[in-house]
Amino acid sequence: MNNTQNWSSTRDDLIKALAKLGYPAELGDMIAEHIGSPRGIERMISYLNYVKPENIELIADEMIAIKSDVDRWREKKEMERANAVYNNVLNYGLDSDDD
Repeated sequence: MNNTQNWSSTRDDLIKALAKLGYPAELGDMIAEHIGSPRGIERMISYLNYVKPENIELIADEMIAIKSDVDRWREKKEMERANAVYNNVLNYGLDSDDD
């Protein structure tokens, strides 16, 4: 399954979980777009299935918490990549030629 199919399938699962709780499909689309990560969406689905929140405010709070975690993870990965490049420059310099 490619990334687009995975994202679409996970979004559909989110919409089904919300529909079971009586929320409209549009809410699922909005949450999926805001979170922006299939793993984050899966986390939201688990929350919905386990907690079964009775109001939209609880869903919004969890969505914001998940989005924050996803953003922190992405930032951490970007800093790790930048650090690897920096260490490479320190170890080998800017020139790759031996001239």
